[in-house]
Amino acid sequence: MRCLDTMKVTEILRLREMALNLRDIALAVDCSKTTVGEILNRCKNCGLTYEEAVKLSPERINELIYPDSFGRKQSKDEPDWEAIYKRLMSSRRINLFYIWEQEYRKDNPDGYSYSYFCAKFNTWKEDTGKEVVLPQEREPGKELFVDWMGDTLPCVVDYETGVVHEAHFFVATLGDSSYPFVEAFPNETQINWNQAHIDAIEWYGGLPKILVPDNCKTAVVHTNLYNPELNHAYRDLARHYQVAIIPARVKKPRDKPTVESGVGWLETWLLEWLKDKIYHSFEALNADIQDRVLELAERPFKHRPGSRSSNFIALDKPALRPLPKDPFEYYETLPVKTVPNNYHVYYDGFYYSVPYTLYKDSVTIHAYAKKIEIFNAMGERVAIHVRKFSGRRYATEISHMPANHRAIREFNQYDGTHYRYRASSIGQNAYRFVDTLLKSADFEEQAYKSCMAVVNFSKQYGNTRVDSACKRALELNSVTYTTLKNILKNNQDKKPVNADQSDADTPTPNHENLRVGEWE
Repeated sequence: MRCLDTMKVTEILRLREMALNLRDIALAVDCSKTTVGEILNRCKNCGLTYEEAVKLSPERINELIYPDSFGRKQSKDEPDWEAIYKRLMSSRRINLFYIWEQEYRKDNPDGYSYSYFCAKFNTWKEDTGKEVVLPQEREPGKELFVDWMGDTLPCVVDYETGVVHEAHFFVATLGDSSYPFVEAFPNETQINWNQAHIDAIEWYGGLPKILVPDNCKTAVVHTNLYNPELNHAYRDLARHYQVAIIPARVKKPRDKPTVESGVGWLETWLLEWLKDKIYHSFEALNADIQDRVLELAERPFKHRPGSRSSNFIALDKPALRPLPKDPFEYYETLPVKTVPNNYHVYYDGFYYSVPYTLYKDSVTIHAYAKKIEIFNAMGERVAIHVRKFSGRRYATEISHMPANHRAIREFNQYDGTHYRYRASSIGQNAYRFVDTLLKSADFEEQAYKSCMAVVNFSKQYGNTRVDSACKRALELNSVTYTTLKNILKNNQDKKPVNADQSDADTPTPNHENLRVGEWE
């Protein structure tokens, strides 16, 4: 027989209790007399009365009256949906397909198909209220939500080597305003995680009460609903700033909806804006990011008055606690047993100089997110460098070099612009002389030593004589180091050019290099 609507079933029971016959009941509910009789028999067999029917759900009435159509199929055992749900929530590595294939189907080879399994599971979640969302009112200035963006960008290119670096983006949103902070790093290490928090706190200009991170290893060592084990370095940061760390529950993005929505918003309006740009340092990239975030924060909300910026100033900013006197500093320690003879110590792909007098001594490296500090065996800081992520492999402080190395370094750093500038300070003729030297060489670098000689001659002979000597060499059309040297050595810069012709007939005076006796 066809299944009647449960409202008709209930009405049939009510009318039967009123002692109406089958024909009258059939006319009242618009069905056949046979169907009314079948419904009454089924209700009698399962013990269903009108008084009970009005208390039951339509689904339960159908199960009782039409067990073949709506009742549980005995051939397929119903899974324990509660246990499956807890299994899903226990680990981010588990998904529903894995449970269905590796656990459910192994024990129930003739059980539900995957699509029906998912449909039944979703229905169970809806019926048990697992999908219901609790509205959350954010207290101004209370919580700082932090996370890494899922997307990265290959937008930092080493100017010298051409190596491309992926930029990883740290995102924070604050309290009621969702005012964002974004900073790019070359990786997602503990140092960068902590440094991002330090920079974010400085950006907001005050302290929240709670940090809400995801369950990444830089925040949580072991996840647990009731007692998660925090990363020690992250916990030290929280103690310094006197803030609580309350990680979001695993696979519960609704625990931190502001940063989740903020990430999606920034992936569209920030990463799309950055994707065709190229930077040669993370400093330049982050400078552009800050300008862009300030611009985006001024955009009006769609569903509430004001903007992220105006709500931050009005609501979150006044609720923040003052910053401590000193910011938190986190670093890794690396002992170096012996400083090599090039007085540079190695850390993470780059070499950092120490005073050359520490050759063969032991030192200790303190590596921060943005700087490198080096201490001697007595605990005294002997060097500090900006931490390198790209560019030349050696970071050298000139004061760390011996005198002869400084001279070589200075010489290697000079170029044609430098020598033209130095020559111009000597005189106009000296500038023309040096400029001619540089232009006449096949490669400009080949003339650098001759140019240096011109500059050094001014220390020995003075600017006036060198400029005059350069003028004489130019007039003789012999712009070479040797010509300039001979002019200065023989004092020819003090004589007019036509004096050479008058002296042509003058006998050569006797001197020590003239072998007179051989020709007499």
